[in-house]
Amino acid sequence: MSESFDLIVIGAGPGGYVCAIRAAQLGIKVACVEKRATLGGTCLNVGCIPSKALLHSSEHYEETKHKLADHGVLVEGVKIDLARMLARKGEVVSANVKGVEFLFKKNKVTWLKGEATIPAPGQVAVEGTTYAAKNIVIATGSESIPLPGVEVDEKQIVTSTGGLELEKVPGHLVVIGGGYIGLELGSVWRRLGAEVTVVEFLDRLVPTMDTEVGKQFERVLGKQGIKTKLKTKVTGAKKGKDGVTLTLEPAAGGAAETLKADVVLVAIGRRAYTAGLGLKEIGVALDDRGRVVTDGHYATNIPGLYAIGDAIVGPMLAHKAEEEGVAVAEILAGQHGHVNYNAIPGVVYTWPEVASIGETEEQLKARGASYNVGKFPFTANARARAMGDTDGFVKILADKTTDRVLGAHIIGADAGTLIAEIAIAMEFGASAEDVARTCHAHPSLNESVKEAALAVAGRALHI
Repeated sequence: MSESFDLIVIGAGPGGYVCAIRAAQLGIKVACVEKRATLGGTCLNVGCIPSKALLHSSEHYEETKHKLADHGVLVEGVKIDLARMLARKGEVVSANVKGVEFLFKKNKVTWLKGEATIPAPGQVAVEGTTYAAKNIVIATGSESIPLPGVEVDEKQIVTSTGGLELEKVPGHLVVIGGGYIGLELGSVWRRLGAEVTVVEFLDRLVPTMDTEVGKQFERVLGKQGIKTKLKTKVTGAKKGKDGVTLTLEPAAGGAAETLKADVVLVAIGRRAYTAGLGLKEIGVALDDRGRVVTDGHYATNIPGLYAIGDAIVGPMLAHKAEEEGVAVAEILAGQHGHVNYNAIPGVVYTWPEVASIGETEEQLKARGASYNVGKFPFTANARARAMGDTDGFVKILADKTTDRVLGAHIIGADAGTLIAEIAIAMEFGASAEDVARTCHAHPSLNESVKEAALAVAGRALHI
């Protein structure tokens, strides 16, 4: 063994790098293995961060071209400099990944560069060198799920990675999959001028959302020009010089049809990435979806081996992975790290944004819960009117007996920021009345959250 560590974290995405930093803060000697040339994993390099950069840039273009005139701001000759837009995205990514590298140095986390394998419990091999570790955390993240019959080349048929690097705006972009990733990237290219069609196997977009919010979301996207083909499956793709011809069939079976596209984005979901680690060889238990099986403290069936993030069960969200990274680091330091899985927000960063936390109304009905609903539309919010962003509403679900907040669902401007208020409320076990009696600044979008909380008791003030 060339060197030994108290902890080796495999993977430097949000879960892995945060785990490594927190462990180092707690006095643990830590190394983190990463095979990319930069730290930050999928999220910082080819996922969350670059997609948000493009979303923001495309929002500026959309606003300048279609909305600023309503505010008395007249701009002529608006054009897209796609090369500059993509270059800016690269600059944002570079700043973030360099920031993680700085944090590693600051906290004395050793970066082991290369691909990791686990030849035996307590050992991690990287580029021909084997290191000893008292504990190992698997934080290897996830990869895009392939679709049989649709071969990705990251040029004409792309995953989210290629979808961030298109050299020109496609005439027609077909998105296979109506989830978060597909809708966000579809929004980017629609704003920049592409015709966008979303093909979804199920009968609705983002099926994990509260149904009422999901239906409103579909209507808003439709108004923006995004077409949808629901209850439809893609059975094949043929590439040619003039684009891609997709073969479609009804999900329930029926006659096939074809759909032409310049570019096809495959976004049907992600799967745990655990290949090549040697987990099966050392006896690590995996579930039927290839995820590492862990107990309530992130421990696998092999002593000293833990797993977090997309590699284990649960929502594939960067912030979920981060919280688990902190929790397992604190557990290894003898503390009581934990994650409240009922209070993890999910956000679709389209415009308007869509945010959700806790249980949906459908989930509450399924478990026979008694609950009250409070809703408030942004059309009745003064700040939303001033902004010209009145699409959507806030919906709060609270226990009928205790009034404890059970979930919240928001579609509207800055929903991803507004949901944080409910996350804190739920973390502290707050009631809807607690939220309603909290003084909110006026005029602010947050007042819609207050009004929805008032509406739970049937006493909204401004509608």
